[in-house]
Amino acid sequence: MYSFFVFVSSGHIYKVGFLHFYNRYVKFSDIYVILAWSCFTDIKIQNIVLDSSWFKTAKRLCAYVSCEALREVDTTQILSEVLNSETPGEFDDYLVHHRKLRKKLYVPRVEGRNSQMRMLNISTTEDLVVNSMKILEPSPNDTNGNHREDVMLSSEPVDIFLLPGVAFDRKGHRLGRGGGYYDVFLKKYQELAEERKWKQPLLIALAYSRQIMNEAEIPVTDTDVSVDAFVSPSGVFRITPAAFEGM
Repeated sequence: MYSFFVFVSSGHIYKVGFLHFYNRYVKFSDIYVILAWSCFTDIKIQNIVLDSSWFKTAKRLCAYVSCEALREVDTTQILSEVLNSETPGEFDDYLVHHRKLRKKLYVPRVEGRNSQMRMLNISTTEDLVVNSMKILEPSPNDTNGNHREDVMLSSEPVDIFLLPGVAFDRKGHRLGRGGGYYDVFLKKYQELAEERKWKQPLLIALAYSRQIMNEAEIPVTDTDVSVDAFVSPSGVFRITPAAFEGM
């Protein structure tokens, strides 16, 4: 059975796609309860991000493109807001009417099997294509055939990374899916920021309440990169001094 919903919450319009319940008989009223609760949780987490000062003032962001099959916190509206938003106080001097600058967004593209991931700039959701894993990611080239800007080659620093994960704890430990893609990439970017004397970006995870574990329940290795904070339906949980300062 398929259902379609449109929500309006805190001034944001949310278009929630078609959902399919496989091999299961569910009463019609129960479907609405299940869908409404799931959508409400995603909306609440996204609203916390969208309404925050640290999001509104960010100029450049890296964010994941959520995948329903992976049960990740939805980022659809966040990405939409970034692609259509303007950064307060930032102006383009080359434009006569001083149009405010749009935020710059980079999203992940997985290449190869050796934890190789890049973050490429997109300007519209139409820049995304479905990969072999049925996950949306940016095509390597734009419609003009030019290479998309790689965040590692950008001349300006990223302010925020919005990260997915399987589980998190209150010390900032993050459990991924075992590929090491984010840990490898984040290490490289942190080294780049240090080399260029940039302020380190805030690493912020989006998490459902059920993903937040007790300390010592998440296995940790020397190659793991911890987050500065996470956003759950309960609000923002700050962990590091950088989070308390910047959020």
